Amino acid sequence: MSTEEQTCDVANVSSRGEVGRRGGAQIAASGESDVVVMDGIVFEPNLRKLMKKLRAKEGTRHAEQLESLLDEAKAIARPRAMYTVAYVDSRDESSVVIDGIEFRSRVLRVNLDDVHRVFLFAVTCGGELHEWMRGKDDLLLRYYADVISEEAMRAAAADLKRHLVRRYGLGRTSTMSPGSLEDWPIREQRPLFELLGNPEEVIGVRLTDSMLMIPSKSVSGIRFPVEKTFESCQLCQRERC
Repeated sequence: MSTEEQTCDVANVSSRGEVGRRGGAQIAASGESDVVVMDGIVFEPNLRKLMKKLRAKEGTRHAEQLESLLDEAKAIARPRAMYTVAYVDSRDESSVVIDGIEFRSRVLRVNLDDVHRVFLFAVTCGGELHEWMRGKDDLLLRYYADVISEEAMRAAAADLKRHLVRRYGLGRTSTMSPGSLEDWPIREQRPLFELLGNPEEVIGVRLTDSMLMIPSKSVSGIRFPVEKTFESCQLCQRERC
């Protein structure tokens, strides 16, 4: 079965800006037909797991605060994702050209050595949670809100991965993100966003002058098929992250 013939169990991908939905996130083509947007992503964080992660013991004030924050977050959360399918044009020793745009990274080039099709993406917790988190004056509550917002971003990333696997029949995949390694500096966010089109307009993610993303709980990068899983952490020299 060809890629075009494969169906997606998560939702329908529709053209002309129309939205399709089937038991999961709403998925639609943006104004540019080659960019796909995922909205309406389900965010159902597990209170018990968060309590354990944040060491908030049941019956304590901290646990009650966390539960209250979680209820607030679920009421406003709107995590989103977007992606586009792109193709490797050429490679040299330390760079790779994707859809006419050059990315300078030897590690990325090596990872894409036998790859022809890649998926450029951005996922975010959403501006709603970002502003909600920024509005917390208490340091502990803000930390809790930060962790909850990151969980929303992870929910969007997981939904995107499931969608790509089902729609394109992918096997094992890995990702790389600009700034995750010294070899691929954060300034490479700019060409990545250029290929994505207009993430700020589509999912509310913008780049600052220093190439950081707002909302802060956002991730962009390239997902690609691999025989052996690669993670940027394998080459990162930080002892703790």
